[in-house]
Amino acid sequence: MVQQSTTQPVIGNVLRASTVGFVCGTRSQEIVHPSFGAFVRTRHSQMSDIDVIGLIHGISIDDDPLVRQIILANNLNNGVARDQRENRMVPVEIGVVNIGFIQYDRVYHNLPPRPPLSLDPVQLCDEDTIVRFTERLDFLRLVLNTPEGPTEQLLASELLHAADARPEDQRRAFLVAAGRQLAGTLSHDLPRLQHVLRLINPS
Repeated sequence: MVQQSTTQPVIGNVLRASTVGFVCGTRSQEIVHPSFGAFVRTRHSQMSDIDVIGLIHGISIDDDPLVRQIILANNLNNGVARDQRENRMVPVEIGVVNIGFIQYDRVYHNLPPRPPLSLDPVQLCDEDTIVRFTERLDFLRLVLNTPEGPTEQLLASELLHAADARPEDQRRAFLVAAGRQLAGTLSHDLPRLQHVLRLINPS
């Protein structure tokens, strides 16, 4: 059975979910760790043998009536902005696209058999999980076919996160291998391939 990391921060809790992805919510004070393209995991609270692995494809801050009032009143100064960000619980939504799951210590690069439930905690993946999940690159096609967000930027950011999780002397080789696999997958779409390769260029 896969164990959730006790060292990685919980970045939010699931608000809504489907097989292809989910949205988790947090507060603006806690929007420190998550970043675009980062790997996250969540465990179905009633199915503890499955860890869903996903990528952050978007972070949005909900509309806040008080912010509108401050802007319209032209009363924005550093003290007001700091109070708004630090003391008010401004809701933040983090969109995640699913790219696989881990079940009974085995990695699957498929959509999970069931989505997580509301309020399930969402963690960033630790480096060991990222390296293990990206040893094979079968998940690339899932990312390329996702309707969520700017696909090429998401794919490039994901690969750079995966490279950074590796020892420094292995990062270039990983990105070169990813580029070769993408060359086969996107051989029919050279402009798209060239764009992604430029974004992950390790030089």
